Amino acid sequence: MSELLAGIYAVHMTFAALWTGSVVFVAIAVLPTAMDGEGSPAPLSTMIGKLKLISRTSALLLFLTGGHLAATQYGASGLTGTFRGYLVVAMLVLWFVLAGLVEVGSSKLTDGFDQQKLREPARNARPFFLGATVVAVLLLLDAGIILGI
Repeated sequence: MSELLAGIYAVHMTFAALWTGSVVFVAIAVLPTAMDGEGSPAPLSTMIGKLKLISRTSALLLFLTGGHLAATQYGASGLTGTFRGYLVVAMLVLWFVLAGLVEVGSSKLTDGFDQQKLREPARNARPFFLGATVVAVLLLLDAGIILGI
């Protein structure tokens, strides 16, 4: 494996882990705290702003590095004609779903926090972050299968 390819893999895996971990953390730690009325909107809003930055940066870098990896490792016929290629295409679809769920959930939180509300925005965002958590786990499972076959 070339140094460039190893670097691309490293960036891809690092940002995949950062993104999925951040989403799961918000779903299991931040939202329950806000739904209990603990904390205040200002610091939670800052956290969600950082989540959006992580999500958008990760989505872009994963699209670029994943696109490069797909093109160099599979090619068009490898993506559409093999089980491993189907898993890569499924991963791309799941990344888009994850990005959308995080954007919608984050917007619900930010809008509520801007109005100095805490519990209601957390309850409204919860389904989106729970869905994003499921998608994040599916992405990790997909990646594990790809690496294992």
